[in-house]
Amino acid sequence: MELEKFSYDNKIVKAFIIATVIFGLVGMLVGLTAAIQLFYPIFNFDLQYTSFGRIRPLHTNAIIFAFVGNAMFAGVYYSMQRLLKTRMFSDTLSWIHFWGWQLIILAAAITLPLGITTSKEYAELEWPIDIAITVIWVVFGWNMIGTIIKRRERHMYVAIWFYIATFVTVAVLHLVNSFEIPVTLFKSYSWYAGVQDALVQWWYGHNAVAFFLTTPYLGMMYYFLPKAANRPVYSYKLSIIHFWSLIFLYIWAGPHHLLYSTLPDWAQSLGVVFSIMLIAPSWGGMLNGLMTLRGAWDRVREDVVLKFFVVAVTAYGMATLEGPLLSLKNVNAIAHFTDWIVAHVHVGGLGWNGFLIFGMLYWIVPRMWNTKIYSSKLANLHFWLGTLGIVFYALPMYVSGVVQSLMWKEFSPEGFLVYKNFLETTVQILPLHMLRAIGGALYLTGAIIMTYNLIKTAYAGSFTANEDAEAAPLVKNYVAAKNAGWHHTVLEHKPILFTVLALVAILIGGIIEMVPTFLIKSNVPTISSVKPYSPLELHGRDIYIREGCVSCHSQLVRPFRSEVERYDPQGGQYSKAGEYVYDHPFLWGSKRTGPDLQRLGGKYSDSWHYNHMLAPDAVSTGSIMPAYPWLFEQVIDKSLTPGKIRALRTVGVPYEQGYEAVANEALDVQAGKIVQSLKTDGIEVQADAEIVALIAYLQRLGIDIKGEKTASLK
Repeated sequence: MELEKFSYDNKIVKAFIIATVIFGLVGMLVGLTAAIQLFYPIFNFDLQYTSFGRIRPLHTNAIIFAFVGNAMFAGVYYSMQRLLKTRMFSDTLSWIHFWGWQLIILAAAITLPLGITTSKEYAELEWPIDIAITVIWVVFGWNMIGTIIKRRERHMYVAIWFYIATFVTVAVLHLVNSFEIPVTLFKSYSWYAGVQDALVQWWYGHNAVAFFLTTPYLGMMYYFLPKAANRPVYSYKLSIIHFWSLIFLYIWAGPHHLLYSTLPDWAQSLGVVFSIMLIAPSWGGMLNGLMTLRGAWDRVREDVVLKFFVVAVTAYGMATLEGPLLSLKNVNAIAHFTDWIVAHVHVGGLGWNGFLIFGMLYWIVPRMWNTKIYSSKLANLHFWLGTLGIVFYALPMYVSGVVQSLMWKEFSPEGFLVYKNFLETTVQILPLHMLRAIGGALYLTGAIIMTYNLIKTAYAGSFTANEDAEAAPLVKNYVAAKNAGWHHTVLEHKPILFTVLALVAILIGGIIEMVPTFLIKSNVPTISSVKPYSPLELHGRDIYIREGCVSCHSQLVRPFRSEVERYDPQGGQYSKAGEYVYDHPFLWGSKRTGPDLQRLGGKYSDSWHYNHMLAPDAVSTGSIMPAYPWLFEQVIDKSLTPGKIRALRTVGVPYEQGYEAVANEALDVQAGKIVQSLKTDGIEVQADAEIVALIAYLQRLGIDIKGEKTASLK
């Protein structure tokens, strides 16, 4: 059979590599800044655009979607063409994808520091950007599926399976979690409320980690690791088991982020059970990767690419063992809301994603530029700096997490909390946060060295934009496939069927977990005393969201004696599902850098809140919270009030028809009371100042059921 000549498109891979390196450095620098802010708050610079609450989501989005995302696309575009023996389906689609993705990242980099955010973790971008993400993701999928269909290689290698699962699952996750009702071009409210919003968000959040940070990188592992080791994958059968069991089980595990919350117990239990089962396929993939190096271990000491890959796969194994263990309720009771979770996440992010990216770049760049790596010594220096960076980052955070939990839960022999003041814990762990920043600085230094090394490598070589190749055309011999019997090889010959089956596998768990929570009313019982937020409180809540307060403060008192004693000593109540029925979005948080706020209302005076937001350290000695001077100068936009009321009524908040016409009158009355209260304490403030609205919201928290011994359910 005559071979067909064609070429691989290296220009698109080059573009994604450049974006990966640039955004990687930016994302790491922002992360290091945020780390320093947590022990040296002057690094907030008293500017609203650089405060911790605003740059923390900038860091996570830059790392996940800009650094890891661009690297994923670089790896997919490079490996897919060679595995399928064809150029990408459409160069035009490739470049629409590239520039569209960079514009989305640019939009995130502008809007997040401006405080334009939904507050939903890893999904903070507002609705116009969500639509843009959807369009560009469809372009990526269209290009990928088109390439698979026009392939010259009948067999779809295991890496392609993981790429397909990534495309279909991320599409489903993004669409379901992004249902929101717009108020303005830059503001929306989640379609879901409270418990249901939490379930959808962590179904998305957990599986964004699974299908954006894990499955595409497993696909890349299955391509680049065997290539670098010059060895075949250890076990084809294990690859099949790894793939199907992983994508089916992963989608169920989201509720393990919500243990001891107000999510129904049956949903929490499902999350735990499936999380534990995830150990098997995850470790199956890890062992398949490491065992691929059989016979090549002597080369690991010499080949820096293999060093990065070995540490990456090992970090994947560690993170995917630790995750299920953290989902056990007795372990979760210790670790959740602490720095332990931060350590866990960064073992995966820095070790698995980061090191796999570094190894991939050191492997691809010399080949596309037809040269050798500029300096193996610098690459090895990068490896050791990165490894030390991970150690200096993770170990202090593990210790910090345990210290936090033990201090939060310690009672004296007389039965009183030993460390009732949350700030005592914060001060205790500051040296560990300093060590964490040193680890981050080491990791960033290694990345800078890599950037220099790659640039010098490129200058020393000659880039091949269109790499010549040849292969026999694909012959669709359906008779042969039919006679082969029904086994996985046949399925690999049918990409559309394969894609549909992957979609079905990931839909089952999500449907079973979410449908009962939405349709069975008893899963989210209401509380008669809980009322919608007043217009002023609504403005204050939106300011709270804008400033990223949820990054440091939870709003969820778990059913532990230590938490009830600390956060609601008078009322003695932990959080109930019915408290959150009007919360669009939910604000439970995932980390306590500061105390929980669910029962904050009435605990302090209006003037205390005023002074605390103006100069936190003056009110609470040793506080690392940034000041918010702009809240005293900026005023709320009352013209937005009617639109907010209408939008929330659309998603089920029972504001009376026509209330939007008089909402600002109610707002002025409530603001006037707070202004008068502050005046009594010698503080003069405008009634429409943002600080007044924020005080109104903070004073509302927990008030609806405060002091009740038994919640009235209906």
